[in-house]
Amino acid sequence: MSKQYTVLEGAEPFYFEGNQIGVLVIHGFTGTTQSMRYLGDQYAKAGFTVCGPRLKGHGTHYEEMEQTTYEDWVASVEEGFNWLKERCDQIVVTGLSMGGTLTLYMAQKYPEIKAIIPINATINIDQYEQILSLTEPRFIDGIGSDIKADNVKELAYEKTPVRSLHELFKLKKVTMNKLEQIHCPALICVSRVDHVVPPKDSDYIFQHLSSNEKKKLVLENSYHVATLDNDKDLIFKESFTFLKKQLIIQ
Repeated sequence: MSKQYTVLEGAEPFYFEGNQIGVLVIHGFTGTTQSMRYLGDQYAKAGFTVCGPRLKGHGTHYEEMEQTTYEDWVASVEEGFNWLKERCDQIVVTGLSMGGTLTLYMAQKYPEIKAIIPINATINIDQYEQILSLTEPRFIDGIGSDIKADNVKELAYEKTPVRSLHELFKLKKVTMNKLEQIHCPALICVSRVDHVVPPKDSDYIFQHLSSNEKKKLVLENSYHVATLDNDKDLIFKESFTFLKKQLIIQ
């Protein structure tokens, strides 16, 4: 009998019923919906219908995450996407870190997505072969809470399964190879100082998207988990302005 894992308090998926514009909000690798809840709340207060799915294997225990694949994470996102499609005429996708990578993946697969807002998205695969050849140790130190603001902590795993790193790199590789297929408007948010994902990843994404409408927002006062950091309100404000400019908001 497989072990049953309990979802941590604060890691639950969230849903807000609103208008006909849906916002899919995706958390990152080893993280939880807690990192995206503030942004989701702001979108909901602005009237949007919002869905923040919990990626499979996240928000419980890193041993459960070890058993999941990147296809499982995609399936979690697609479940949220379908929930929004039942309620909305237009859908926007945003995500942090690997959530940003999944945002790009979704935009490739579903061209009906109206706009995307990746935040410190990871796409670099320089260490691909090195990571895939790594089997020991089974777990390495966690990457959570890279935050500049004082007394703010991300709800994330304290350990990272090496097997899950393999899956992350598979996701990055398949996404990186199809960036040119993305044509929707894109606001790419990138922290100037990030100790988890190199800012050059966002530069690469910006350069390789085929979007006619694309803009880069540099976050001067936040580290990797910018959605919990000093620039969280700036991210919402600029994304709201960006969406209005793209005539997404009527």
